[in-house]
Amino acid sequence: MKDEMLNGFAHESQLMMTRRQLFGRSALGLGTAAMAGLMGPDVFGAAKGNAKLNGGLHHVAKAKRVIYLFMSGGPSHLDLWDYKPKMQAMYGKDLPKEVRDGQRITGMTSRQKTLPVCPTKYKFTKHENNADGLWVSELLPHTATVAKELCVVHTAFTEAINHDPAITYIQSGSQIPGRPSLGAWLSYGLGSANENLPNYLVMHARTKHPEQSLFGRLWGSGFMPSRHQGVLLRSEGDPVLYLNNPAGVSREDRRAQLDALAALNRAQGERLSDPGALERIQQHEMAYRMQSSVPELMDLSKEPDSTFKLYGEDARTPGTFAACCLNARRLAERGVRNIQIFHRGWDAHGNLAGEHGNQCKDIDQGSAGLIQDLRQRGMLDDTLVVWGGEFGRTPYCQGRLGKDNYGRDHHPRCFSIWMAGGGIKAGITYGRTDDYGYNIADADGNQLKPQPDKHKWTPGTMHIHDLNATILHQLGIDHRRLTYRYQGRDFRLTDVHGHVVKDIIT
Repeated sequence: MKDEMLNGFAHESQLMMTRRQLFGRSALGLGTAAMAGLMGPDVFGAAKGNAKLNGGLHHVAKAKRVIYLFMSGGPSHLDLWDYKPKMQAMYGKDLPKEVRDGQRITGMTSRQKTLPVCPTKYKFTKHENNADGLWVSELLPHTATVAKELCVVHTAFTEAINHDPAITYIQSGSQIPGRPSLGAWLSYGLGSANENLPNYLVMHARTKHPEQSLFGRLWGSGFMPSRHQGVLLRSEGDPVLYLNNPAGVSREDRRAQLDALAALNRAQGERLSDPGALERIQQHEMAYRMQSSVPELMDLSKEPDSTFKLYGEDARTPGTFAACCLNARRLAERGVRNIQIFHRGWDAHGNLAGEHGNQCKDIDQGSAGLIQDLRQRGMLDDTLVVWGGEFGRTPYCQGRLGKDNYGRDHHPRCFSIWMAGGGIKAGITYGRTDDYGYNIADADGNQLKPQPDKHKWTPGTMHIHDLNATILHQLGIDHRRLTYRYQGRDFRLTDVHGHVVKDIIT
């Protein structure tokens, strides 16, 4: 029976490897061995770990890590960041046809007889950080206190107009599911600075408006090895599923089990030339180390009261956005390079005042506290913090228009994000929109029609490919050179597009 099984494995291995693959792998093995003998192990160690300049990074990095605060659903730039006082005089009037210019709108408002202009009900305060000033809504009073640290981009844009393709697009560079996420690309490009924690960790913050689902592919590794996918930290029970050993299983028992599994996986890897078997060994070992590192990470009991004063009392409650922000700082301190917090519920089609009011209360102090905490610890300069969603909201009302409450539809043509730290210019705004916050505009208010093509980049704009290219650049990676070969093609996060927006870089 044993001989039959071995013969079966050998036959399967032969079927999996073509003649061309056999010679290709043999040549690669001989060439690698020869080069290793000539150049020494340190060179290959650096390249494998992507940890050193010329060994993994393409240029000197200004940031060591990224913390991405993702507002799923599309926060309204018009009610939070992009101040448009001239809209007040247009209240209730139909959006001029030349502003829309025949652009696509969703099916939720395409049947409306009119598209009534809907100015914000919220007051804005100007912060004199640059010539134009940085305007912040009254909905974000805590974030306003760190305005001097922010670079607010008003001209982010995307082609996707509905949630699932839009969030998939900004997270993976493609509207079609199946590509690696931004965090997976960073894990692949940077490696880890802490062998006891994964390269990429994800948290879901609690929300009063959990409207959209969040799929694991948004932090998945796609066609890359599974070690690059994000690991989701839970706020209830074990931070990671099956983190604790079952009753009656000691740590020594677990170690013995893993050793036995590793031997079986190595044998399978050798017989079948199966890289997945070796991946499983790495994943099992990481899980074993996480049994010690994760509980300590999630224990906030030793944090001083001054910390909770900074992040807010909500930070004492596991799963809140403030608690996630505090944990993000703790992860950053422990060498995790890629940290992402998802906060759902920004899809305000009807009750924007009620929903955005709750959402901003959830995220305002936590976001500001994170910036302040990183600054006082000397970490903001080499930590890139990004805040934003998959698109913005329309300047016209969806449904019934009211001065105290209203709804807005999806708007991909322009929306606001902010970045801080990590070599990004502080206290500035970047890009302009027209008087309605509908189109990207030049300095004279004339409509621009930027395209994502890398050869036709328009200054003052930031397509989502440009955003991802800029994030990678700050971490020492050239987005054009970070590739992964799959099915005979070299894939990139930015596909064939992307432009590093150097105007916002120090």
